[in-house]
Formats: sequence, C-alpha cells, structure tokens
Amino acid sequence: MKLVTIVCEAILEDRVVELLREVGTNGHTAFPVHGSGNQGNRSADISEMANVQIQVVVKPAIAESLLNRLQSELFAAFAMVAYESDVRVLRPDKF
Repeated sequence: MKLVTIVCEAILEDRVVELLREVGTNGHTAFPVHGSGNQGNRSADISEMANVQIQVVVKPAIAESLLNRLQSELFAAFAMVAYESDVRVLRPDKF
C-alpha cells in the first residue's frame, strides 16, 4: 500500500478531501501543522494562514491518480507539497 501525505494551505482542505473521494479513497486523516520552507515560516495561529496535513493509505494505482491530479489541478496555484511512501498495512481490508 501507499501512504500519500499532502501538506497544503488550510483553505484547500475541503477541495483536497473532495479530490480524495473522486479518485476512490475510503477515508483520510487531517491535522493542522506548522513549519518553514521555501516560502518562509507558516504559523498555525491564524486559521487563514495555517497549513493542514492530510494523509491517506491507498493502493498504488489510486496514489498515482491522486498525485497526478494534485499536480495538474492545484500545484501551480497553491503552496503545497505531496509525497508517497510505501507502507505495510495490517488490516488491508479497511482500505
């Protein structure tokens, strides 16, 4: 299985969750995050300026579709990153 992690502006959370459903995911986990990067520090203190991290465990084909859609539909207009990792899932029937 693949773990896809998306870090984006909090205002994008609803759009990303909609995209997750469109590509066939069964659920996700999201939480507020803060840090720094190419665009400087990102604080979680002000909701309009906050970032959110969204994670989903999916089959490889869904991960590929999700990453392609994120890149083609959102990367150019928003501050965000996404990456995938291989994961071992003990209850694969949940995904």
